[in-house]
Amino acid sequence: MSKRVFLAIAMAAAALSALPLPALAQSDYPNKPLKLISPFPAGGTSDVMARMLAEELGKQLKQPVLVENVGGAGGVIGTDRALKAPADGYTLIQTGVGQNAVAHGINTKVPYDSNRDFIHLTQVHSGPNVLVAHPSAPFNTFQEFLAYGRANPGKLNYGYTPAASGHMAMELLKQTASTCAGVKRENCKPLFMVGIPYRGGGPMMTDLLGGQIPVMFINQDVALQHVKAGKLKALAVSSLQRNPLYPDVPTIHEAGFPGFSALSWSGVSVARGTPKPIADRLEAALVAAMNTPAIRQRMESQGFVVPAPGAAAYTDFVAKEHERWVRVIKVAGIKEE
Repeated sequence: MSKRVFLAIAMAAAALSALPLPALAQSDYPNKPLKLISPFPAGGTSDVMARMLAEELGKQLKQPVLVENVGGAGGVIGTDRALKAPADGYTLIQTGVGQNAVAHGINTKVPYDSNRDFIHLTQVHSGPNVLVAHPSAPFNTFQEFLAYGRANPGKLNYGYTPAASGHMAMELLKQTASTCAGVKRENCKPLFMVGIPYRGGGPMMTDLLGGQIPVMFINQDVALQHVKAGKLKALAVSSLQRNPLYPDVPTIHEAGFPGFSALSWSGVSVARGTPKPIADRLEAALVAAMNTPAIRQRMESQGFVVPAPGAAAYTDFVAKEHERWVRVIKVAGIKEE
């Protein structure tokens, strides 16, 4: 080895040794598989979104992204566990409406702050709930549903899964409809219905299909097959715009309650303290993954909206959803079960 080559190698080694270890780790990130914590059991919408994204994100980062389901307490347990992992960019957190907005209104002991303890990287999906009814229900349109509920206070039951987006959609509807906006004064009566709680969407759907409960809100992808088969009738959707899978079903916004919106959504975040270069790398990879034709086609075919990408948009969205649902829960007087 020549003296010149030896000196060059020695200088390079000296320069590398002068760098702090975190800087060295960031420069080759990621150099091992990543983990995406989905704080719900396998098989639901959140899990499906996590696995769909993990596959494309792994291609962008050139490292496997493994999904780990850690359910419990409406997403709080898995979210808290993910936050307690090292903030090194190798543990990603699936954030969403339940664990990062609704939980703060219902649970007084949520061990994290959804606005301060995360770096929110990008939103992944957004989808409406659909107000569906059993074919035997004595109403066929949203307006008929409102009229029946107001004319029969306390006699109309609905199903809900506590803290789920459909639960929140119904609470918001009851509060909004009880203001009697767009209703003639002589017909102005509160919308008083009785909620029947269920431990999961499966048993609730079984009872709705069997006619044990007449009406409920449910995610649009879950409702679609039953609506197409004529086993349920769709009365309204809870997004501001009509959903392409339900083109003939009005939004609650256009049916007399301007601005009404109650969505199911999720995104990806990391713990506060993750080095900025790593967070920036993840954000860019996530945005690239979300823009792939494979993901966009799959989501749009199931009636989901591909939201505005990136950290800025998602951070603002989470803050607004947190404020909205805490307010709705407080007005409704919902307590932790």
